[in-house]
Amino acid sequence: MMTTDLDALNTAPRLDNQDPTLFGQTPSQTVGPFFHYGLPWKGGADLVGRSDLGARPDLMPPEHFLLATSGVSGAPQGEVIEIAGGVYDGQGTPLNDVMVEIWHANAAGRYASDEDGREEVPLDPHFVGFGRGATDANGIWRFRTIRPGRVPGPGNTLQAPHIALSVLGRGLLKRLATRLYFADGEGNGDDPILALVPAERRDTLIARRRPDGVWWLDIVLQGENETVFFDL
Repeated sequence: MMTTDLDALNTAPRLDNQDPTLFGQTPSQTVGPFFHYGLPWKGGADLVGRSDLGARPDLMPPEHFLLATSGVSGAPQGEVIEIAGGVYDGQGTPLNDVMVEIWHANAAGRYASDEDGREEVPLDPHFVGFGRGATDANGIWRFRTIRPGRVPGPGNTLQAPHIALSVLGRGLLKRLATRLYFADGEGNGDDPILALVPAERRDTLIARRRPDGVWWLDIVLQGENETVFFDL
């Protein structure tokens, strides 16, 4: 008996709608701007206290600024520091609609994850290591956190203390990943990741301490003095 095209369709193997033979990679979408009453949140940029740091109350009505701040369970171990900087486009214009995320190890040099695998290095129950904050009206980002310890690197090396930064904003199809190192950081000279960066561009990753105690690092998205960004 001859079958029609419809019969063939009904008897053909059914493919799940997630089958890679049907679709390729999902295309990237722009990652900004953001709904400021949801991203970021009150206290998202304060990893050591209960301040409102991180959110932009000037961009939302008062009734949307009533959510509780992040629940810090106690005082983390280590030196409390403040890191900050501006975000600038290729023309040097400060960007006031950018979101910055940080992720780093605790003071002992261990990330807040059971997958770290180094049981000899203690976890800090009062430190999560992740924060998120928006740039302010002048394009400045700011976090309060703990100065991180050194973590293992590739090839049994030891990395200098650093903080991973992600930049998300208008016109970006993917988040930009970079790092913040400290000008006086132990091991900067032989850090395996810094060694990958041309010597003349390493300054774009080095934060310097200002007279007020804030560690400052500007992020430049394009043009002269462009920040070094890493492939993920």
